[in-house]
Amino acid sequence: MQYGDGAAALALGSQQPIARLIGSHSVSVDFVDHYRASDRQYDYGWEERWIRDEGYARIVPEAVKGLFAATGLKAEQFQHFILPCVLPKVANSLAKKLGFADSAVADTLHANCGETGTAHAIVMLVACLEKAKPGERILVLGFGQGCDAIAFEVTEEIARLAPRAGVRGSLARRKEETNYNKYLSFNGLIERERGKRAELDNQTALSTLYRNREMLLGLVGGVCTKCGTRQFPRSLVCVNPNCRARHTQDEFCFADVPASVMTFSADYLTYTADPPLHYGMVQFEGGGRFLANFTDVDVGKVAVGQPMRMMFRVKDYDNNRGFRRYFWKAAPAASQGA
Repeated sequence: MQYGDGAAALALGSQQPIARLIGSHSVSVDFVDHYRASDRQYDYGWEERWIRDEGYARIVPEAVKGLFAATGLKAEQFQHFILPCVLPKVANSLAKKLGFADSAVADTLHANCGETGTAHAIVMLVACLEKAKPGERILVLGFGQGCDAIAFEVTEEIARLAPRAGVRGSLARRKEETNYNKYLSFNGLIERERGKRAELDNQTALSTLYRNREMLLGLVGGVCTKCGTRQFPRSLVCVNPNCRARHTQDEFCFADVPASVMTFSADYLTYTADPPLHYGMVQFEGGGRFLANFTDVDVGKVAVGQPMRMMFRVKDYDNNRGFRRYFWKAAPAASQGA
């Protein structure tokens, strides 16, 4: 009920960072609050009051006080207090106990994101940076077998950061599924009769995947150095009928190039876990076409000329061998959000 799928990534550097690392302190404690055995599908959590009182209430303050001792900072010098915790109000009570303003406690994002586990401290940090101002200080706490406390100071570079989707944009473009039976089916929690059309062997030739990894994983096509025509996939001969030059293709990545729907179909015959299967030809800005599956679309809501963007998604599963295949799909660009 409380968990969500998610991940976050940060670029680290020392040239012009948007947030400067002030200092950190870590505490290691053999405190097991939840675990999942290798042969189990779900986590097993211990009693909440024990986790709250003996875990968070004792270990987190030790880490924060260690950070204060190492950096010379005080609670009132921080404008943001980040502590992921699935237990309600634990972050608020600890912040108050440690001297932080109640307004500094960051939103846990549980209402529309869920707890993403190990990644959640960084997810919350990214969400915080999206609204933080130069000069503000951020305390990030990661609890689990102890606690990590990390202090950052936002720099002037935050105002010059190029626009990106981030957490806010990712949540804005979400596609909610309110059908509980679909949720159970998509996550393999019930047995489902898939029919004969699903009886395909989706084995992936790993040798082919390796040889074509730039094309399959990076959506890398080609651009003719003679006439400038873009094409996917790249080939030995330019597709421009007025050119047809040979061996003139340089690599060109289409992953971030805006596109639009040229033709499309909603196929009820081909097997898909969530019929119908939407697919069609997309036209990239500046040239190049790609026959792609569509994702995050609703029946009757696809139209020729609709702006699209490419997204790296799961294509299908090889259930016989436990292999998950990824490829690029086209999604509505309007749902990208901020």
